[in-house]
Amino acid sequence: MIKALILGFVEGMTEFAPVSSTGHLIIVDDMWLKSEEFLGKYPANTFKIVIQLGSILAVVVVFWKRLLSLIGLHKIDGKKMNHRFNLLHVIVGMLPAVIFGFAFKDFIDDHLFSINTVIYALVAGAILMIVADKFGPKRPTINSLDEISYMQALKIGLVQCLSLWPGFSRSGATISGGVLFGLNHRTAADFTFIMAVPIMVGASLVSVLKNWEHMTMDHLSFYVVGFVSAFIFSLLSIRFFLALISKVKLMPFAIYRIVLAIVLAFFVFL
Repeated sequence: MIKALILGFVEGMTEFAPVSSTGHLIIVDDMWLKSEEFLGKYPANTFKIVIQLGSILAVVVVFWKRLLSLIGLHKIDGKKMNHRFNLLHVIVGMLPAVIFGFAFKDFIDDHLFSINTVIYALVAGAILMIVADKFGPKRPTINSLDEISYMQALKIGLVQCLSLWPGFSRSGATISGGVLFGLNHRTAADFTFIMAVPIMVGASLVSVLKNWEHMTMDHLSFYVVGFVSAFIFSLLSIRFFLALISKVKLMPFAIYRIVLAIVLAFFVFL
C-alpha cells in the first residue's frame, strides 16, 4: 500500500507538467519499487495507465464547467453552446491518438515500458519542447479555447500521437504542438487537459479489458490506493502548473528532462 501511495504521488505531481508521468512511474517503479514482482508485468503496466484516472478526475473537478458546456449542460459567459469550442474539437483532437493507440497497443505494452525507451523519449520530447518555444509564433493568435479551429485541433491531435511512447509526455507533446500552431501556452494546456479526459478513460478501459485475465482481486486495493493518491496530489498540483506554464513556458521542463535523461543513462548504460 505504501508503494501504491508513492506511485500515486509521482503520478499526481508529474501528470500536468510536460515531463511524462508514465515515464516517471516507470523510472520510480523499475528502479526502486518494482511492482511487477508482485503484480506481474501486464497488471503493473495497466496500473501505470489506470492510476492516471485519478489525475483525470482532478481535471474533471477543475474544469467541470467547461466539460459540462461541451454537452450543453452549462453556460459559458451566459451563452449556451454558442461559443466555438465544443465537443467536436475534443473528438477531432483525440481521434489520431485513439487510432494509433489501438493499432500499436501490443507493441507499446511489449517493447516501450522500460527505462531505456523512456530515456530516449525524455530527450525526444525535450527537443520538441525547445523547438516549440524557439520557433513558435512570437505573438500567439489563439488566446482562448473558443478560438481554436477544427484543423488546429486535428494538428495538435496528430502531435499527441507521439505521447503513446512512454516518457514522451502527453502534455509535453500537445502543448508543444499547440504552441507551434499558434496557441498561447495556457490555452494549449487547457486544451491538453480537457482532451485527456476521454482519452485516458478509454485507454484505461482498453488496458484493463486486455489484461483482465492477468489480474486478480488481490490487485484491487493496490489500484484503489494509487488512484486516490493520484487524485489528491493532482488537485494540489494542477492549478499551480496552469499558473506556472504561462510564465516559464516549456524551456525549464525541457532542461529538466534532458538532465534526468543524462542521470538515468549514467546508471543504466555505464
